[in-house]
Amino acid sequence: MTDQDREASTEPSGSSTAVDTTALVEVSYAFNDNKHASAVFGQYDQNIARIERRLGVSAHANGNRLVLKGKPEACENARRVVAILHSRAQRGQALSPGDVDGAIAEGALQGNLFPREQDVGVTGFEQVATRKKGVVRARNGAQDIYLKALKSYELVFAEGPAGTGKTWLAVGHAVSLLEQGVVERLILSRPAVEAGERLGFLPGDMRDKVDPYLRPIFDALHDFMDGRHVERGLQTGMIEVAPLAFMRGRTLTSACVLLDEAQNTTSMQMKMFLTRLGEGSRMIINGDSTQTDLLPGQKSGLREAVQITRGIEGVAHVVFSDADVVRHDLVRRIVAAYEARTPGGQK
Repeated sequence: MTDQDREASTEPSGSSTAVDTTALVEVSYAFNDNKHASAVFGQYDQNIARIERRLGVSAHANGNRLVLKGKPEACENARRVVAILHSRAQRGQALSPGDVDGAIAEGALQGNLFPREQDVGVTGFEQVATRKKGVVRARNGAQDIYLKALKSYELVFAEGPAGTGKTWLAVGHAVSLLEQGVVERLILSRPAVEAGERLGFLPGDMRDKVDPYLRPIFDALHDFMDGRHVERGLQTGMIEVAPLAFMRGRTLTSACVLLDEAQNTTSMQMKMFLTRLGEGSRMIINGDSTQTDLLPGQKSGLREAVQITRGIEGVAHVVFSDADVVRHDLVRRIVAAYEARTPGGQK
């Protein structure tokens, strides 16, 4: 919070009138700038409503002041979340419902690390920054562990359901390494396997044929880089997006190499890909072992590689669960429902 914001508040932001641990209390948080308050509240106060539902408090906005009512711990958690969102609004960052969920998770972490008198919003979850997107922070503990692993290890495996941000964060990290000069090029790949249907002949040149399989990676790439930079990178070879089959025989040096949808690799394909790693390179391998599109009887190379590489120095393994889904609340519930019907939890 800026000094100006502090001076504008007639009481310390987040001051509590709690007298014991069970009584209901009121916590007041003041904003100096109405524009910041509007950003934190969200359209039609949707961000505040989300905080109310997730943390079990009631919130009432009165001009540039937000009053939180509820149990002491819940109100302090909510105040911490509002402070985090306020800090981001001051930096000009947009605040989506997903950002609110991330702030709630981050606030819970900070509540365990810092005394309640200490302001929040300065430290917290790991982040990655690119020129176009700016600072992107992890939204939950699993993403925080994932970003830390990407920054510390040369080879990172990430397993988990759809919607947990594996591909998006990996592309963001890869772009940041390129912009910092840590690597000289990006190589983004995934197996060209159809999801349960045969598409037949695809018209066009080679890029036209493989684009449909690699579209999710292109989408993430355009999120973190301007379109003209992406096109220039593709033309110069600084960015290469190619099917897994094109990796054989190559040595990938000074590059950040991402293999997405790795659950659709065979054992031989995965071994081939892992042995492409050259000097000065980083490799990221993502997938969801529960959504394999291989033919019946074929073993997933991802699952086998994770088992084989456990204990090898320089290799990190990160596992996401349905609780880490950030795409949409409904997606999280759908994934959880499918997980409940797996052999380990058959219902």
